[in-house]
Amino acid sequence: MIFCVEDDGEIRDLMIYALHSAGFEAKGFTDGAELFSALEEENPDLIMLDIMLPGEDGIAILKRLRRNMSTVDTPIIMATAKGTEYDKVTGLDLGADDYLAKPYGMMEMVSRVKAVLRRAKPERESVLCAGGLELNKGEHTVAVHGVQIGLTLKEYETLQIFMDNPGKVFTRDQLLQSVWGTDYVGETRTVDVHIGTLRSKLGSCGDYIKTVRGVGYRMEAKG
Repeated sequence: MIFCVEDDGEIRDLMIYALHSAGFEAKGFTDGAELFSALEEENPDLIMLDIMLPGEDGIAILKRLRRNMSTVDTPIIMATAKGTEYDKVTGLDLGADDYLAKPYGMMEMVSRVKAVLRRAKPERESVLCAGGLELNKGEHTVAVHGVQIGLTLKEYETLQIFMDNPGKVFTRDQLLQSVWGTDYVGETRTVDVHIGTLRSKLGSCGDYIKTVRGVGYRMEAKG
């Protein structure tokens, strides 16, 4: 999923059309408020972020994204109508992965998106660690204090969501949709049962998954 933050409706529609044509899923947003609202529901694979936006500008949004644990590693491509060296350097210094100077062609944009995603792929397949807990995305394994444990597919996917987003609270509905899919016909109690068995299998690391009363669950970030 690619998030496109662009206040010009025509340009935003062209971006989404070009990305769809290249085989990507994409959603468009007019400003930072819409972006951060969407991020509460879904983490994209990449964010296209215009610098010149109404209200909070792209640079300020970039700073917030890099301070947020759930988006600190999300690839970001900045776009600016100015095309000045200052905008480019500022964006890259603050953690942007690439930039595009307007006006740019849609083929160039898609090419940049593919290149940034290729560079980000090895990092996304790396080992995730939280205290004594280790999840290896490439090998699809989980270890507690160096000892591998067996998890079901749903337990593994649930744990990966938490470890990809340490500190972020997920509602039961969000976990149900992310792990079981939108077509699943069942109750949120299913999530509670799986969290319980997952905690049990994680042993001493099971208490990393915290219950947020009245909301859902989160994984406590541990070094």
